[in-house]
Amino acid sequence: MTPNRRPTMADVARYAGVSLKTVSRVVNQEPHVSAAVQRRVLDAITALGFRRNEAASRLARGASMLTIGLIMENISNEYYSRLAKAVEGAAAEHDALVVFGSYEELPERERMLIESMYSRGVDSLIVVPSAGDHGWLAEHLAAGLTAVFVDRTPAGLPAADVVLLDDMRGGRIAAEHLLARGHRRVALLSDDAALSSVHERALGFRAAFDEAGVPVDERLIVSGVFDPWRVAQEATRLLDLADPPTAFFATNNRAAIGILQALRERAERPAYVGFDDFGLADVFNPGVTVVRYDTARLGRSAVDLLLDRSRRTPRTIRVPVELVARGSGEIPCLRTVS
Repeated sequence: MTPNRRPTMADVARYAGVSLKTVSRVVNQEPHVSAAVQRRVLDAITALGFRRNEAASRLARGASMLTIGLIMENISNEYYSRLAKAVEGAAAEHDALVVFGSYEELPERERMLIESMYSRGVDSLIVVPSAGDHGWLAEHLAAGLTAVFVDRTPAGLPAADVVLLDDMRGGRIAAEHLLARGHRRVALLSDDAALSSVHERALGFRAAFDEAGVPVDERLIVSGVFDPWRVAQEATRLLDLADPPTAFFATNNRAAIGILQALRERAERPAYVGFDDFGLADVFNPGVTVVRYDTARLGRSAVDLLLDRSRRTPRTIRVPVELVARGSGEIPCLRTVS
């Protein structure tokens, strides 16, 4: 096999010493293959790194070209644009097409998009779920729809395939970073607290404060703000308090941008850490310290999970996060906090 060429079923057959038809039977989970032969084929698949071309398989069965539907909150957000690019790149390796839809934070539009795609033959979906209930999806999933949920767990679906970030650790390391620099009054700014990702980031944040023996001032916890301009208003309001926060934790990139907007005309320089990296984070002075992760890995994991037909039980995959220090999170607390 030449370098950089994707292994084929013929390569697997040669490696395992079996016929191409036998490999096809194992890959497609057809009967009449002994356990010993099946093990040889599976070992060959693992050794060669073979990945089934789901699109070709569908065409061989007389089905149409595989199309994956990607449904997100708002593709104009840099995070979702990066995710879309990652999913599209991973899908291309399976010769699959990707169609996109944004529901603009409206659960009813999310449902309309899912049902519309499914009714048009798009039966493989990757969904960043809204905060709304998704129990209605159970009937579609039982009828043949395949779905993987990314970034958040879908409310109302106890058994689902999900690819998540290590959100709790992200909230924890952000809080620990600020606590280590003397900050005790740290504001948390987030969007809908009903979203599992937001909830877990806040849990990690609170856990770090609990372990440090530092009480969280609930007046500094703000949720339900989606747009940067609203975040800027809330950050300004908090900074105008008699006892303002000395630092901020923004649970997404929009909130981090809102904090930057609020600080533009102010003399104070509170510390701040964002969750999600963004394009200009290292251009500002100081650069924006963020909790970062591999978006390409997030998208690839979702596509691989979606196209893995060998599983029988739902899976949860966690993508790790890391803190990237650029200056804003390293500003020390110079004020005595009572």
